Amino acid sequence: MTETTNTIEDSSAPLIEHLAELRNRLIHSVIAFIIGMIISFTVWNPIFNFLTDPLCAAMAERGQENCGLILIKLQEGFFVAISISLFGGLILSFPYISYQMWRFVAPGLYKNEKGAFLPFLLASPIMFLLGAAFAFFVVMPLAFDFFLGFQQSGSVSGADGQGVVAAIDFQGSVQEYLRLSIKFIVAFGLCFQLPVLLTLMGKAGLVSQEGLRNVRKYAVVGILVLAALVTPPDVITQIILFVVVYGLYEISIYLVGRVEVKREAKLREEGYYDDEDVDVAKDQENEDGEDGHFDDPLFKEFDDEDDQSDDKANEKPDGKT
Repeated sequence: MTETTNTIEDSSAPLIEHLAELRNRLIHSVIAFIIGMIISFTVWNPIFNFLTDPLCAAMAERGQENCGLILIKLQEGFFVAISISLFGGLILSFPYISYQMWRFVAPGLYKNEKGAFLPFLLASPIMFLLGAAFAFFVVMPLAFDFFLGFQQSGSVSGADGQGVVAAIDFQGSVQEYLRLSIKFIVAFGLCFQLPVLLTLMGKAGLVSQEGLRNVRKYAVVGILVLAALVTPPDVITQIILFVVVYGLYEISIYLVGRVEVKREAKLREEGYYDDEDVDVAKDQENEDGEDGHFDDPLFKEFDDEDDQSDDKANEKPDGKT
């Protein structure tokens, strides 16, 4: 009975150690996030001014010098500051959080697995930043210029005031503008993760280059649906997102193909892939003709019967072919 108890305690000890380590990693990550949130809260106003640059630039091109947003609710300014703090804290603490995740997972990986997973861990935040920068400097100015095009200036024609044209001026909500900007940045940042995700899945053997090519038409439909869901209802932004994501999908197909070539070369070096067997199979297939049958008497007998049936079918009633 004592030996059984000791065995159970020994087997549970590693699990408790892993849980304790996970708790420490999570605590460190939460502390880093709180620190980043506090830093972002102290400078939330300059961050918001930076986020309004695309809007102000689009309004300045239309001759509108007053680039202002309004607070619809009394508490809206406070929640805007909190939202910027949360978003900024996550961005600032993400490298440290990723490092904590890596320190927790790395001891359970082999050396070759570490070498395969670490580049993707580094490429993920870089691709997210590229997507966010593309959204901020390219997509958002075009989208805001499109939205501002629905304004009109009021006018009165005629002494009786019958030709009155109502003015439509932009008076945007601070919270709504921030929500729209973050939606743009996060949507494009996540879409730029597509090559990283598909390449990692290809390295794990979950997808293949041929499979991605075969489902290309379904991917096009899925990308169109994604562009319609994550972007505002304007055609320009949806087309831009579709073109970018589809281009990333084609890049992913190329990267998965590179991964397959490297995997095949590695298996060939380790002796799991024999070129001679492949060459013999190809030569045999070429010798057997278009049907691909090997020199098997059974297949030959069936082929002879098929030839005789074809001759009888082509024979004319007078016995001439």
